[in-house]
Parts: sequence; structure tokens; C-alpha cells
Amino acid sequence: MSETTINDAEIAKFTAMAEEWWDPKGKFKPLHKFNPVRLAYIRDNLISHFGRDTTVMRPLEGLKIVDIGCGGGLLCEPLTRLGATVTGVDAAERNITIAKIHAEKSGLDIDYRFTTSEALVTAGERFDVVLNMEVVEHVDNVPLYMKSCADLVAPGGLMFTATLNRTARAYALAVVGAEYVLRWLPKGTHDWRKFLTPDEIHSLITRNGLKVIEDKGVVFHPIADEWRLSADTGINYMVLAHRPA
Repeated sequence: MSETTINDAEIAKFTAMAEEWWDPKGKFKPLHKFNPVRLAYIRDNLISHFGRDTTVMRPLEGLKIVDIGCGGGLLCEPLTRLGATVTGVDAAERNITIAKIHAEKSGLDIDYRFTTSEALVTAGERFDVVLNMEVVEHVDNVPLYMKSCADLVAPGGLMFTATLNRTARAYALAVVGAEYVLRWLPKGTHDWRKFLTPDEIHSLITRNGLKVIEDKGVVFHPIADEWRLSADTGINYMVLAHRPA
């Protein structure tokens, strides 16, 4: 097993699409539709966990957040607007370039870095919140990747992990349906064999000193044309965990 989390084929795949990160009708259209529900879930849990005031415009002021595999910054920018001090890291250099340009145009101060989670650990960095969103299914050496993400969580902090379940339904809908039938995603975006079950994610989280708080499924409602939280974790799901203070 490699001692790096970087998968060169995956990096090349996302580098080729990097120019389209901020195009809501481009190759990342599904992620733009998915973004509101995951952002709301992150925001609400941060406000609750850290006891923040919901009446102020910047309730996340003072929190240090790192988004691992940040892409073009779709989560980094709104979290910065909510007051957080955000670091976005990605192993694809072109993604970071695109993210920096967009943040500058938006007047946002975001610390974007072309690096990896394991490099941040080596540098001794810690954060109140670690976002590990839709990345674990694209990396090499999953145990190393999950350990490095967990190691970045400061005492009392949170980690959010979002990924796809390795089920027949996920293969039918997230791979065949989304990539080959509906053409929501470019063909080859996902490899079903690299999906992880909630139990596998739980094991990787707890072995690295964090405690799972909850699982939350995310399902698409075609009539409303939106994603919503659900108890169904059979396809897309998120796992919330914390490091005891």
C-alpha cells in the first residue's frame, strides 16, 4: 500500500475539469445542487456544537476550518462569509489556482494550499473543524488518508466525512444512472469498488481517536429538484464525528 494519499489518475481527472468548478451548468452541476444541503448541515452542527449565536451574520467567527480536497472552493467561500478562518487544500494544483482566482474576485481571504492532509499533519497543524467531503472515494491508501484527517482535528473539534455507500443502489444510481443515463457526471467519475460503507468509515474514525456522533443520509428529490437530509444512507451519506476535549 502506498505511503501517500495521492492517486495520480484521480488528480488528472479533476485537473481536466478544473476550469468548470464555478459553472453551475457545467461538469460540477450536481455538486452545485448538492452544496446547499451539505453546507446547511455543516453550519447548523457547528453552531450547535460550539454554542454560537444564530442571530449574528458571522456566527462562525474564530473557528479554524480546513477543507481537504477543496476543489474550486465551493464550501470554503460560504464558510468564510459566515466568519470562519478557512484553509482549503487540494492535491490538484489547478484546482487551487482556480479557487484562489475566484476568492480574489469575490473579495474573500482564504488560505488555499496545494498540498495534502498528511503534509498538514507533518507540519503539526490542527483545526477546530475538518471537512472530508466527497474525497475518500478518490484517494489512495484510505487508512492513511482517514488517519491524517482525524489527526488534524483539535481536542473538542469536529470532522465531517461525506461519501458514497458501496451498495447495489449506489452503483445503479450514482454510477450507471448519474454518469451513463442522466449524464449528470462525466463517465468514469466514480469507481464503485472504492466506495465505503458507514461501518467501514466508523471503524476508520474510531481507531484514530474520534467518536462518531451520527450518520445522515442525503437523497435527491426529483420533483423538487433538490437534495435533502434523510435517514437513508444507502447511497450518499455524511458521518459527523468529534475528538473529545
